[in-house]
Amino acid sequence: MERITPAFFGRDAVSVAEALIGVILEVNGIGGKIVETEAYGREDPASHSFVGKTARNNAMFGPAGTAYVYRSYGLHWCLNFVCENASAVLLRAIEPQTGLGTMRIRRGTARETVLCAGPGRLCQALGVTRHLDGRSLFAAPFYLTVGEGETDVCRGPRIGVTRAADVRWRFGAQGSAFLSHPFPDPVPV
Repeated sequence: MERITPAFFGRDAVSVAEALIGVILEVNGIGGKIVETEAYGREDPASHSFVGKTARNNAMFGPAGTAYVYRSYGLHWCLNFVCENASAVLLRAIEPQTGLGTMRIRRGTARETVLCAGPGRLCQALGVTRHLDGRSLFAAPFYLTVGEGETDVCRGPRIGVTRAADVRWRFGAQGSAFLSHPFPDPVPV
């Protein structure tokens, strides 16, 4: 399989978020096909980088192709891929493909459709925690490859944000059973 290169992330987060749908992500050999993402730009009031560089968001200001991992609501880890100009893509869901036994143990469920449906579930299933914050996506434990076949992509508004909530920077694999939430009014890309 063809590996994703650093140039893939050297562009705006919206373009990367759309292009990530169908890409295969593995963390220590456990993962699957990315089916849902959200983009956050530097000038976006919903983005962590909007307020400037802090200890929490430091990785967002690093090189494109870096992992930005943060805790949401003090409960769940969230994995983002840093793009150009302190923008990032939040990974919202993957379709589990490798390491399902480990995912089931980590998540405490056998239902494949909910193993990685949502940023917190995805991180729990893949074993992603703060220790991966700032790490390169092109070295272990990460492994990113181009997916096989075509994936129909749709877009809609982001979820769980109060600022710029109407921005349609959420992307998903059209009709996937592995999304965190259905798209209420999906627009084909």
